[in-house]
Amino acid sequence: MVVETLESTPENATHWSRAKMAERSGLSPSTIGRIWKAFDLKPHRADTFKLSNDPLFVEKVYDICGLYLNPPEAAVVLSVDEKSQVQALARSQPAFPMMPGMPEKRTHDYLRHGTTSLFAAFNTADGTVISSTHRRHRTIEFKKFLSKIDSQVPEHLDVHLICDNYGTHKSPAIQRWLAAHPRFHMHYTPTYSSWINQVERWFAYLTDDLLRRSDHRSVHALEKDIRAWVAAWNENPKPFIWTKTAEQILDSISRLLKRINDAGH
Repeated sequence: MVVETLESTPENATHWSRAKMAERSGLSPSTIGRIWKAFDLKPHRADTFKLSNDPLFVEKVYDICGLYLNPPEAAVVLSVDEKSQVQALARSQPAFPMMPGMPEKRTHDYLRHGTTSLFAAFNTADGTVISSTHRRHRTIEFKKFLSKIDSQVPEHLDVHLICDNYGTHKSPAIQRWLAAHPRFHMHYTPTYSSWINQVERWFAYLTDDLLRRSDHRSVHALEKDIRAWVAAWNENPKPFIWTKTAEQILDSISRLLKRINDAGH
């Protein structure tokens, strides 16, 4: 039954349920549940993944992990990205507040009132964030954000930026700006590797705390609330503790690839 769970699927379904496996095997659904629990099998769950095809993957992992675990002296390390297309959404009806025995209730439909993009630079040492909101996220907006970082980081410090491979971060205008500001150093993450960029975890906090249940009648109101949330975060910033070395990450990926390859044989 365990082998069948791992190597087959039921008719007209993508995965096994207790009821379907019980029908197939002749065992009771509760017995199926106990066996799956014993072997840590969860057919109802599925995770997503995307392996990087970056030819410089290993070098970039070593570079960025080095910045996290052994940051350079007289420098600040900033994890940078944009959260684009943040929507100002207004629910079609007021929410019902939470009550004992009843969760908060919100309508599933909403009205759209435009979008904004949040530019953020997460300081990996102390957790503080430099941020800006812009209605678009082109090269010109990113260059303005770099200028803001330049104005807020003390002049005697070098600035190491960890960014993804979005074209805006590598455009000729940005390259010219970087050439004119030699204290800035760019470090690009491997393709399909947002997990290595710490600002993505910070964006998740913002989404959970503010955006997922937000109700805004205008982009202006949305941006005001985002700025207030960031200001509150910076009053009590929380840096993330990075513990994985490049070797540990590469070993983990190697084991995953081996499991995938072995399962295909």
